[in-house]
Amino acid sequence: MGTTIAPLLARPAWRALQAHHAQLASRHLRELFAADPGRGERFALEAAGVYLDYSKNRITADTLDLLVQLAEQSGLRERIDAMFRGEHINVSENRAVLHVALRAARGACILVDGTNVVPQVHAVLERMGAFSAQLRAGHWRGYGGKPIRNIVNVGIGGSDLGPVMAYEALRHYSQRNLQFRFVSNVDGTDFVESVRDLDPGETLFIISSKTFTTLETMTNAQSARAWSVAGFAGDQKSVARHFVAVSTNATEVAKFGIDTANMFGFWDWVGGRYSMDSAIGLSTMLAVGPEHFASMLQGFHEMDEHFRTAPLRRNLPALMGLLAVWYNNFFGAQTAAVFPYEQYLKRFPAYLQQLTMESNGKHVTLEGRRVDYDTGPIYWGEPGTNGQHSFYQLIHQGTRLIPCDLIAFLRPLNPLGVHHELLLANVLAQGEALAFGKTAEEVKAEGSPDWLVPHRTFEGNRPSNTLLLEELTPAALGRLVALYEHNVFTQGVIWQIDSFDQWGVELGKVLAKAIVPLLQGHPAAPLTHDSSTNALIRRIARGARDGGAV
Repeated sequence: MGTTIAPLLARPAWRALQAHHAQLASRHLRELFAADPGRGERFALEAAGVYLDYSKNRITADTLDLLVQLAEQSGLRERIDAMFRGEHINVSENRAVLHVALRAARGACILVDGTNVVPQVHAVLERMGAFSAQLRAGHWRGYGGKPIRNIVNVGIGGSDLGPVMAYEALRHYSQRNLQFRFVSNVDGTDFVESVRDLDPGETLFIISSKTFTTLETMTNAQSARAWSVAGFAGDQKSVARHFVAVSTNATEVAKFGIDTANMFGFWDWVGGRYSMDSAIGLSTMLAVGPEHFASMLQGFHEMDEHFRTAPLRRNLPALMGLLAVWYNNFFGAQTAAVFPYEQYLKRFPAYLQQLTMESNGKHVTLEGRRVDYDTGPIYWGEPGTNGQHSFYQLIHQGTRLIPCDLIAFLRPLNPLGVHHELLLANVLAQGEALAFGKTAEEVKAEGSPDWLVPHRTFEGNRPSNTLLLEELTPAALGRLVALYEHNVFTQGVIWQIDSFDQWGVELGKVLAKAIVPLLQGHPAAPLTHDSSTNALIRRIARGARDGGAV
């Protein structure tokens, strides 16, 4: 692990930040901007195709100096280098963390336990590319000879959220004679509605499960298999032409009926929520083609290199991560919001929910000690401008401090009248309104009666970042996702937690497996749960026997 890092609350910069916060907390952004006419230009940073205006944060130059000192005292630079070297920084699972290898250039050398993994990555990408080109050209035919027109991705967690987000984000670049569906929920409705209008002879399923044993995914996969085979009068041989696998378990894949030549692998040094640019992204490549997928990887790589090499004060992901710590731990902000002003990014906040909260929702340090400070804020969001007509009310005039990221693109993918100018005007207006609000004097000057003034006053002083990119290209999407990946990593390093395990996902799954046979009416199975769970099991089982009556 290298140099011993002091506990977070004992680091000198942390103590200095506490004193600094006590002095700064009462200052308003109106005052900070008035005192520094050039603040909007000075508190901005551009790198790897992303322009970040962070001037509307409740910070001064001294704040930034102290946050960078905190990063240095937390060993952020050393942890970045350790990740890129392939060290086992996922300590609880004793694994390397190398999603950055998924987008490394051909010819690069990144070692995991002495083996250069980059050639393995590119070998899989080549196989994905060949398969995608064949299917997109109509040469991959179903069992009955029809070309494939429908692709259904079956996965859950990172095997679903990344692919569905990327498909929606890059739909502008997708091949429109192919349609894509995504099944993740074990609720049968998800599967039934996804295939209701599809022809089995024209449908390919991608089953994404590293072990090929994930309960939800394999339950949906078995239903998909039954549905598909039924379309060929029960002929089991049809499976090989209508299913491919993203997995590492060749035995289970073959048992399912999938030709292992159509199995695309990945590695245990890729966490699920960091895997959308691995073989898990096969549906993305099928939608947009190998060239656009390669452009997305290049965008990822550009942000990776910026994060790896840039000084912390000029490092986009590090800076955003440090600002997140500033609000989480010193202002007590329990949530953070991400608002993309781009309809194609409508699933981006949902993707970030897993990336951020599964990564940093931890209560012990790397050494297993209980933390005595807050980690992992709740991330949420929706596209603008829709959110402005729902929850922005709470952000502007509610009692909670919610730092916001506003994401916008200079050029639209679908120019239409004045739509884009109105969209960009709203981005700028929201940032301005959040920061500066409207004083009682300003409301009175507009002619409002005294009784109405409190209702129309906006306190302001709500922090936000504005991120501008030129256009939502595949490369831009890669840059944006990598920016948040490394932002999350930065936060985890400061909190001295393992951002790459997810033990909190396991317990409920284990208990669910024990409950399933009890709900299936096995009378010999004893009820050994707590009194509440036992009562609910009896109620549900009785309802099933009585035709659904609860």
